[in-house]
Amino acid sequence: MFDIVSKHAPQNVKNDVLSGLTVALALVPEAVAFAFVAHVAPLVGLYAAFIMGLVAAVIGGRPGMITGATGAVAVVIVALVVQHGVEYLFAAVILMGLIQILFGVFKLGKFIRLVPHPVFIGFVNGLALVIFLAQMDQFKLRDANGAVLTDAAGNTQWVSGEALWVMSALIILTMAIIHFFPKLTKALPSTLVAIVVGTVATLAFGLNTSTVGDMASIQGGLPTFHFPDVPFDLQTLKIVLPYAVIMALVGLIESLLTLNLVDELTETRGQPNRECFGQGVANTATGLFGGMGGCAMVGQSIINIKSGGRGRLSGISAALFLLSFILVGSSLIEQIPIAVLVGVMFMVVVGTFEWGSFRLIGKIPPADTLIGISVAAITVFFDLAIAVIVGVILSALVFAWQHAKQINATTRTNRMGGKVYELNGPLFFASVHHFQEIFDLKNDPDDVVVDFKNSRVADHSAIEAIDRLAERYLREGKRLHLKHLSPECRQLLRTAGDLVEVNVVEDPTYHVAVDKKAFKAAG
Repeated sequence: MFDIVSKHAPQNVKNDVLSGLTVALALVPEAVAFAFVAHVAPLVGLYAAFIMGLVAAVIGGRPGMITGATGAVAVVIVALVVQHGVEYLFAAVILMGLIQILFGVFKLGKFIRLVPHPVFIGFVNGLALVIFLAQMDQFKLRDANGAVLTDAAGNTQWVSGEALWVMSALIILTMAIIHFFPKLTKALPSTLVAIVVGTVATLAFGLNTSTVGDMASIQGGLPTFHFPDVPFDLQTLKIVLPYAVIMALVGLIESLLTLNLVDELTETRGQPNRECFGQGVANTATGLFGGMGGCAMVGQSIINIKSGGRGRLSGISAALFLLSFILVGSSLIEQIPIAVLVGVMFMVVVGTFEWGSFRLIGKIPPADTLIGISVAAITVFFDLAIAVIVGVILSALVFAWQHAKQINATTRTNRMGGKVYELNGPLFFASVHHFQEIFDLKNDPDDVVVDFKNSRVADHSAIEAIDRLAERYLREGKRLHLKHLSPECRQLLRTAGDLVEVNVVEDPTYHVAVDKKAFKAAG
């Protein structure tokens, strides 16, 4: 049923397994860091990364995409955990998953196609900057419990001196290996080689630098089934529902945009509706096994693709390797230097950022450039979901404004001496003002024809504009004729309905975006 091993080729299996191992190594510090952000135990983040990664890899709609605990979701749940506790978080994650399942069942994932390309570019660039800025936290000094150290004045203490030089050297070494190793051979993922070389060098030379184990211990057992210990009543629903809705939307937006990004990188096409369903099942399972929830991860997905992972086996391998780290390999994984993983993520930033977008400045409409920059900035300073929603709204407004100016009319005199306005362009809410300005009521003859053959009446505002035009001509004591309106338009018109000339052969047939019952009731 599921294409777990793409084409069952040994080469694909090797690539998927090795890339899965690489991703798992990069997942550990991310999951722990996001757990700290959400004020939950590190294992809550690690269990989310394992369960979500496994379930989404098996039943999701985008092979090769990595799912796990993410910062976008972690930021949303902080207030819930602080105010009500972790049990309410688990309940919210379950409800979040159920909402996402409904999105998949009702095939709402297709609406991701409404995201314009400038918004997508802004999302990618903004997320690259977010990943970069997140790595700056690793340059902060921490105590034995992973808390950031501050001085007497409350200022953050940063890594300096020899420790900074060692960390910088490991970052540069890691980035150099990832960049140059593929030029020698592609038998092994360069990211995996970089992690191994950086770790061995640190141990061999006894370098004094922070490791994964300095963040927190990742040792633990198998996740166990745990139904949230919360009252099953309306009060609980009122508490968790707002968080669940926001988490579901944030998770789906980031997951579906990541799906589009992976589609571009692999030149294949994922299944948005199936991904919504898969993300929902993954989050529901995570909430039932003590995880914090999450969504698709851009950084880890790019690491997977760049390392050769293409099939579902890569995501499954990453999840299983992560579980093995928790169960038996924690002592080894905890020795990986943080600097090495920072170098890996810096290369993700380089690979994620759309550098070509700089070349487009001045070559594409200024509005598109502004939208891309706005989405990137909002992603960095506020929230991914808000950024995408604002970007779509801005794009829609720009589109409406540009098309509003396209409506115009050519005029002529018919054989009866009447004036004919032949409309061109769409008539909708943004163009009704231009529509009204086209007509010269005072100087028009007593007989006026408005021909809609080359126009289209799109919405309620357009219908109202036609009715207002009819009222204005009637007040002037002039005869108005409307030609080539669809049957639906004729049915919705009130004042101008009797002025329409019906031509069964030539009149167009289309639907107007208006609620007929509401329109009639309003009249």
